[in-house]
Amino acid sequence: MIDKSEEYVIKLDGKAVINKSLIGGKAWSISEMQRLDIPVPPAFVITTEACRHFLEFGSIPEGVDELISRSISWLEQETERTFSGGTSPLLISVRSGAEVSMPGMMDTILNLGMNQQVEEALAIEQGDATFAQDTHRRFLKLYSEIVLKQSIDWSDEDDPAVLRKYIEENGVTIPESGYDQLSGAVEAVFSSWNSRRAKRYRKANGIPDSLGTAVTIQAMVFGNVDEHSGTGVLFSRNPITGEREPYGEYMACAQGEDVVAGSITPEPIAILAKCNPGVYKSLLSCAEMLEAKNKEVQDIEFTIERGKLFLLQTRNAKRAPLAALRFAVDFVKEGVLEKLEALSRISVEQLRSLTAPVVASSALRDAEILLTGEGACPGVGQGILVASSNAAEDRNAKGEDVVLGSAITSPEDIHGMIISKALVTESGGSTSHAAVVGRSLGIPTVVKCGEGKVVELKDEEVTVDGSNGIVYRGLLPLNYPETESNYLAELSSWLDELCPLDVFSLSDSLPNEVLDLDVVDGGNDAEMLPVLLQEATYARGSILDSTAGIAAAVRSSIKGIVVPHPLSARLAAIKVNLMK
Repeated sequence: MIDKSEEYVIKLDGKAVINKSLIGGKAWSISEMQRLDIPVPPAFVITTEACRHFLEFGSIPEGVDELISRSISWLEQETERTFSGGTSPLLISVRSGAEVSMPGMMDTILNLGMNQQVEEALAIEQGDATFAQDTHRRFLKLYSEIVLKQSIDWSDEDDPAVLRKYIEENGVTIPESGYDQLSGAVEAVFSSWNSRRAKRYRKANGIPDSLGTAVTIQAMVFGNVDEHSGTGVLFSRNPITGEREPYGEYMACAQGEDVVAGSITPEPIAILAKCNPGVYKSLLSCAEMLEAKNKEVQDIEFTIERGKLFLLQTRNAKRAPLAALRFAVDFVKEGVLEKLEALSRISVEQLRSLTAPVVASSALRDAEILLTGEGACPGVGQGILVASSNAAEDRNAKGEDVVLGSAITSPEDIHGMIISKALVTESGGSTSHAAVVGRSLGIPTVVKCGEGKVVELKDEEVTVDGSNGIVYRGLLPLNYPETESNYLAELSSWLDELCPLDVFSLSDSLPNEVLDLDVVDGGNDAEMLPVLLQEATYARGSILDSTAGIAAAVRSSIKGIVVPHPLSARLAAIKVNLMK
C-alpha cells in the first residue's frame, strides 16, 4: 500500500507491485524488469495523479518538489554520482509514459543536468572531450525544442557554448541548475499529454483523455561514449511477418532518440551478434524472460555502455496485421494463450486488412517502380503523394486519397498519418517513428527509400506496396488475395467454433427468408435494429458491416447475418459477445 504522502512520486526498486494506471507503462515495465533481475538503470516516477492535478490546476502539486529532491538524492546514492555537478556527474532522462502505450506522441528529454561545468567534468572522467560535447549538444537540442519551444539548427561539430549563446540571443535561457532544468522538463512532458498530436492519436486509437501521463526519471547510461557502446530496439518476434525470430535494429555510438527519430538509418540487430556476441546473448535471454512473463511479444529499448547491457523499457509490441495473426495462432499452439484471449489481441481492422486487395500480378510486368525501400507495415495503399501532413489533411478534406511522403515523420505528423492510405519516408528503419506508428494504425509503410527521392514525387499518383517495400507510379489494378493460408485457416476454424451467430458471405447459398435492411425504413439506423430484428431469423444490409450493426445483431435473437466480410464480422461478433 502506497502512503498517501507519496502518491505523487514513487521510487522504482522492484520491491512492490504498483498499479500500472498510477505509474504508467514505462515505469511499470522498469519495476517488472527489476523484479526479474534484469539490468535497468535506477529510476523513479512522478505519477499520473500529479499529471491530472497539473492539467486541472496548471501547477505541480504542493510538496512534489521536495519529493523529487529526495528521489534525486536516492539516484545519486544508487549510482554514486552527483546530479548537476561534481567530478562524477549524474545525468538523467525525463520520459513520458501513459498506462496505454502511445509511441512517440509525447515528449522525452535526455542528458538533463548538463551545463558547461558538467561537460568539463564528464570529459575528464571519461577521458573524451568529444563525447562530453556530443552529450551537451544533444541536451541543448532537446531542451530547447521541447521545453523552450525553440528549434535550433545544429551539427555534430557545433560548440555547445556557441549553441547556448545562440539560444540566449533569441530571448530564452536554458537554466544552469539541473533542478531548474528538471522542473521545466516535467511541466513540458505533462503538457505534451494535451498536444495536438497526442489528442489525435488517442482519438484514433480509442484511448481516454482522462488517463494522463506519468513522468519517468531515470539515470542516464551512455550509448554514445565509445565504439563498444550503442543503442537499439529489439522485438522478441518479428512484428512485420510474425516469424518466431528476434528482430530489431542497432546503432553503435548513439543514443536512443537516434533510432526512433529515423534521422539516422541503423543496422539490423544481427550486427550486434557479430560485434558483441555476449551482450547479444544476454539481450535475447532478457527478451525470452519478458515475453514469457507478459505472455506477449515485447518491444525492448536498450543501451550498451562500454560493453555493459542496460534495458530502458519494454512494452507489448505494435504489430502488422499478418504478425498479429501469426502471434495469436502460435501462442495458442505453444500453450501460452487460450483461443478467446488470443482472438482478443487481433483487431477487426487487422483481420479485414488480411483479406484486403494486393497489386494484380498482371499489372506488375509493365509497372514502373519509382522507389524501393524497406517494407515496415504490409499492405497496399494508393493515392496522391503529398509532402506534408497539412497538405494531406487539406487534400483529404476535398475527398482525395493521399499518401504521405517525407524525409522522416515526427509525432507532429500524426494528423496527416491517420488519414493517409500509405506512408513513405526517405530515411529511418523498421523501428523508426513512421514504422511504429504505421503498424499501430495498420497503414502500409515503406521506409529507407533514399535521401531526396520521396519529396521529388510530390503530387504524383502512386501505389505503395508495404509488403515488398516498393512504390509504383500510378494507381495499379488490385486483386483480392487467396485467404486459405494455414494461419488464416486455423483462425477461421476458431471463429466458426466461437461465433454466436451464423455469418454468411454475399456469395453463399442463403436461407430463403432473409430480411434486407437496406430496403426497410430505419434499416440503416443502429438504434432501430433491436426492433427490426425481433421477428427476423436472418438479415442482410450495409449496417451489418459495421461494429454497431453486428453488436445489435448479437444482442438480438437473430440466428444469422449476411455480410461482405464474414471473417471480420465473426471476430466482431465474438468480441461483442464477450462484453455482454
